[in-house]
Amino acid sequence: MICVERPTYVEIDLNALRHNFALAAERAGGAGRILAVVKADAYGHGATQVARALRRQGVHWFGTALLEEARELREAGLNDPILVLGGVFPGQEESFAALNLTPCIFDLEAARRLNAAGGASGRSISCHLKIDTGMGRVGFLPEDLPEVLKQLRELEHLHFKGVLSHLALADDPSSSHNEEQMARFHAVLDTLHEYDLHPRHVHIDNSAALYSDLMPECTLVRPGVTLYGGYPSGHFAHLDLQPVMHWRTVVAAIKTLPAGRGVSYGHRFVTERPTRIATLPVGYADGYNRRLTGCGEVLIGGRRAPVVGTVCMDWTMVDVTDLPEVGVGALVTLLGCDGDDCIRAEEWAERIGTINYEVFCQVSKRVPRVYKE
Repeated sequence: MICVERPTYVEIDLNALRHNFALAAERAGGAGRILAVVKADAYGHGATQVARALRRQGVHWFGTALLEEARELREAGLNDPILVLGGVFPGQEESFAALNLTPCIFDLEAARRLNAAGGASGRSISCHLKIDTGMGRVGFLPEDLPEVLKQLRELEHLHFKGVLSHLALADDPSSSHNEEQMARFHAVLDTLHEYDLHPRHVHIDNSAALYSDLMPECTLVRPGVTLYGGYPSGHFAHLDLQPVMHWRTVVAAIKTLPAGRGVSYGHRFVTERPTRIATLPVGYADGYNRRLTGCGEVLIGGRRAPVVGTVCMDWTMVDVTDLPEVGVGALVTLLGCDGDDCIRAEEWAERIGTINYEVFCQVSKRVPRVYKE
């Protein structure tokens, strides 16, 4: 029995997380090569609990986007290396040194500030060098690398232990852009060696690349969405990934409306027959996307019921006319599995025109997470 104060909650299946991790570790050649990406609160799954579970599986590297996310892990007692992918903003340098965090470096001014903080604290700060091989976002351009390296080598309190890049089209394994980025990354490694720099950690593979064998010589790989049971794209739907997030609620009220009666704001749904409407205590403030109006479905007792009427801030209505056994208090699955059926994040994403990553991340903090072993 799972007990929470609110009848709307997210159940995080840690067994499924371990299953997905085992697949990644097998592909990577061992748990020690995994840098688990737990940014954005582990894609909405709860970074602290997820990191602790993965730590028990042998993960020793974690990736966050922000200093604040890394601080949360440190305060929870996680002392393993944390790579902060989002870099160092002015004023954060002392915290990076004090918390022993590893930042990505992709601009010289930030490197100089960080070097000064390292000197003031009397310690060297480990960094990973970010290279833009074709993402067009952040990172030093390969053609600028010789001059960049000359300046970085003058910063005696920075210790460059890693080099990384990021793939823009890895979710499409057939794209020639992947090979172009890999070729640029290989050239970057050659340039580093020319400057007698031999970083211990080399990584470019994300979830999609890990399952595409794009660059097996990487010393680290960075799975994210696949750890949580999401496919990087439809090309990877054959993978045996188990959903980790199961979003539940209950039926709060039921009423039968006559034909011709409108439901919810704007009366975007009007009954065509006597209709049993079940109201659920969940809405877009919880992350149940308003665009699921008229196209979403939920699972009740393993059977599907359509969302009808406009999704509200705190309420959602479904049609249970064809499910006469459903009563007040019945368990409802919004996302995840119930019985033999499962509503995956990919299904939501297709219905509302987004990606599964956003589906996971949209689940509001006001929805409690419950961790199931």
